[in-house]
Amino acid sequence: MPSTCKRILVTGGAGFLGSHLCDRLVAQGHDVICLDNLFTSQKINITHLLGKPNFEFIRHDVTHPLWLEVDEIYNAACPAAPGHYQYNPIKTMKTSVMGAINILGMAKRCRAKVLQFSTSEVYGDPEVHPQPESYRGNVNPIGPRACYDEGKRAAETLFFDYYRQNKLNIRVVRIFNTYGPRMHPFDGRVVSNFIRQALENAPITIFGEGKQSRSFCYVSDLIEGINRMMDAPDDFIGPVNLGNPVEFTMLELAKTVIELTGSKSELVYKPMPADDPSQRQPDITLAMAKLNWKPTIELREGLLKTIEYFRSIDFKSFRAPTPNY
Repeated sequence: MPSTCKRILVTGGAGFLGSHLCDRLVAQGHDVICLDNLFTSQKINITHLLGKPNFEFIRHDVTHPLWLEVDEIYNAACPAAPGHYQYNPIKTMKTSVMGAINILGMAKRCRAKVLQFSTSEVYGDPEVHPQPESYRGNVNPIGPRACYDEGKRAAETLFFDYYRQNKLNIRVVRIFNTYGPRMHPFDGRVVSNFIRQALENAPITIFGEGKQSRSFCYVSDLIEGINRMMDAPDDFIGPVNLGNPVEFTMLELAKTVIELTGSKSELVYKPMPADDPSQRQPDITLAMAKLNWKPTIELREGLLKTIEYFRSIDFKSFRAPTPNY
């Protein structure tokens, strides 16, 4: 093991993003502890790591205290798809807030550097487009998405209060829509929904007129940005947007997926969900300036890699974490 080996905790480490992060950290030679309660994540995401001498898996819920000795923490634990975080909104809020309190308390005791996986959802349904980090958002605090939006906003508050009061070495990244291999086929996210429906030649669900837009960042690009943020100088703590600034409508995404899969799926239109943002696009000026980071994988290339993964798995072997997918 290299002399620069660190003891690193990744909460939510068996999830879509967390497992890719674990891959990278293990490959770098660090001693990695993956912590996950496997609510929406899949153990198969980390099966290939279980035999590695520098990887350990712990099944645990971050809403309960934990005591570990680590040098760095990546806090990625929280359901991120609307169907999942709305299934148990109180637990979602607890995961964001109590989870942050538990992780920050451990980081304070260990004097560990700690990075928070925040989200573009802190901007709500934005009135500023694209969204810079200085924008404070347009969030409905009593709506059906508030458990996630406000939970993540509160977690950011806690991180910055620990920084100001306890001089804790923190980092905060705001993650925009990310996709790629290991997405759960029933996570309810638009990319996984469209690909699964297309491969089954099932109707593809479009909400509203499909004119709402998102930007899609391929997972390897995002992990690179997160890794750079953790290694950034201590005078840059964020928050920083990480996402792809190229914008697509839902209708454009659906038609591209149909084309790339050769699907016979037809489009089916349903009413818009409550508080669904009409636009979401990151301003990544800060990430480019401070981290020398920007995405490199274009949507079509990333979709082809993701479709290849979805073709390789058996949907029947996956259990939907909640009935709301």
